[in-house]
Formats: sequence, structure tokens, C-alpha cells
Amino acid sequence: MPNTNAAATSWNAPNYVGELYLIGANQTPFLNQIGGLQGGNVKLVGDMQFALAQTYALESAAQPAITETDSLTRPTAWTYVRGVDYNTCHIVHKSVDVSYVKQSVVGQVTADPTTGLIDIMGGGQPVRNERDFQIQAALEQIAIDTEYTFLHGAYQQATAANVAAKTRGIVTACSTNAVAAGNAQLSRSLINQLVRTMAGNGAIFRNIMMFCNSYQRQRISEIFGYAPPSRTVGGVEISTVMVDFVMMDVVWCPKLDTDTVLLADLSVCSPVYLPVPEKGVLFYEPLDPGGASEVGQIYGQIGLDYGPEEYHGKITGLATS
Repeated sequence: MPNTNAAATSWNAPNYVGELYLIGANQTPFLNQIGGLQGGNVKLVGDMQFALAQTYALESAAQPAITETDSLTRPTAWTYVRGVDYNTCHIVHKSVDVSYVKQSVVGQVTADPTTGLIDIMGGGQPVRNERDFQIQAALEQIAIDTEYTFLHGAYQQATAANVAAKTRGIVTACSTNAVAAGNAQLSRSLINQLVRTMAGNGAIFRNIMMFCNSYQRQRISEIFGYAPPSRTVGGVEISTVMVDFVMMDVVWCPKLDTDTVLLADLSVCSPVYLPVPEKGVLFYEPLDPGGASEVGQIYGQIGLDYGPEEYHGKITGLATS
């Protein structure tokens, strides 16, 4: 049955027997690696918009050519000018609304269209509290939405109350170190090109991880894999890649585009929260139902700090088959 954009009732949210499973590629590896929704690496800010990094650059290296005569005159000063990169938090807001009847009928189970409803007094029906289940599912939805946004989010600053703030994702942010594959298959040379570009632009390579979707994950094992002879075991699964400048773990990331490989330095990445006074950073609170239902909301103000975008890199436009 498809999800419905309405309050949960005994008719649109039927109970079933059997163990409860979440299906789909709902893993959130990038979010998990940088601290999760409420992990220890979370940063707190005091405004929706926040600074990522204050950066400055030096002039190109050159050999001095100063004569003794020149040295008798004070040279014109150089001023090294700083810049700043910004991102913004965005609002996370989910509503939960469960009718009193739905909360009550834990023993009502839908078998199939022909047999209809049966009363088994809850035996084998794992959801004992519909409100709690809906809160859990909403938080899981927030997690995958946040994972997607932290990767692909398009930046938008709120300029009025009716303009949505949108946080910028790390893939979107990567512009200095970006390699266009031109529909070529992922190869060692493309990875070397990206790492070489990152090194040339001053990446620090402190805690680099390679994120990729399932197709590119298998390509990496094909590129770097070497299986020693065996009569009983075949195949490889490469979990760590070593190239010049860096050793990095390889992470399957379902929400990353299939044609993209991301190299992210997690030492400068963290979730950012703008806390709500006396409530916290991501919280559930009950609301006045106005009728015979239990109503509440989940609310938070979340953004991504990815530090200097020059510390990360991406390959895009890869072949996907």
C-alpha cells in the first residue's frame, strides 16, 4: 500500500501480522560518517546562515630578484585578502496525526481483500503504538532526506519569511576539484587525475573517503582488485584504495548519483544545527489535536558544514553501464 499524505486512521494504515522490515536503499553513510542527526560531531550556530571557512591565498611562488640598491627602498606592501564561504540551515518539519480509533485497534489485522479484517487480539502484530511507529518512520524519512540534501542540496538563502532556506550539499559545492569523465568508465587514471588536481589545489588529505553508488563501487573492485589463486574462493571486494597522496576507504552511498564519485575529507565536515530555545535541535512535541486524534510535530533547523570546498573533489559524467 502506498504512503498517504493524511492522518493515520484504521482504514488507510492497516495492521498486518509478521515481522516489521524497512525496505529500499535507505542507508545514510555520508550522514553517519560525519556524526549522524544527533551525534557527537554536531555544531551549533546562532543564525540560519553560518560561515563555513574563512580562506586566503598566496601569490604564485617566484624567486626574488632584489638588488642591493633596491633593498635601500621600502617595497610596496602586499595585502593578503581573506574571503568567506557560507552555507545555511534549512527547516525540517514533519507532522504526525493518528486517530484515537487507529491507536486503539492493535488487535485488528487486515489479512487480504477476500477475508477482510480479523481480530487476533494483537497476536503477531508488531506495531503496538501507531503514533510511535509514525514518529519513527518520520525520523527515518528525515534521515534519508538529509543524506540526499547533504550530498546534492542546492543553496538558497532565505530573504523573506516566505522564501525557503536550502543548505548546499557537498557534491554541489565541489567546483575547484571537479573532473568531467565525458561518459567514460571509471578508471585508475581518472581517480589519479582527481587526486592530482586536489593536491595541486592544496587539499590536506586528512581523512578522505571515497563515496560512490553501487555501479561505481563494483568498478572500483574491478580496477584495484587482485584475487590470489584459490580452489574454493573467488572474487574481491576492495574496501580501501591507496593511490599517490592518499589512502581512502571506499563507501557505498545509495543516494549518490550513479555517474558520480565523491572524495570527501570528513575531518572538516559536520552537521550544523540552529537550536530552538528550551526545545533542542531535532525534537518531537505534541500539539492540540482539535479532534479525536493524537497530533504532534517533528521540527529541526539543519545544515551542512563541509569546510573549504577545495578540500574535496568529484568525478562526474561517468558511464553507468
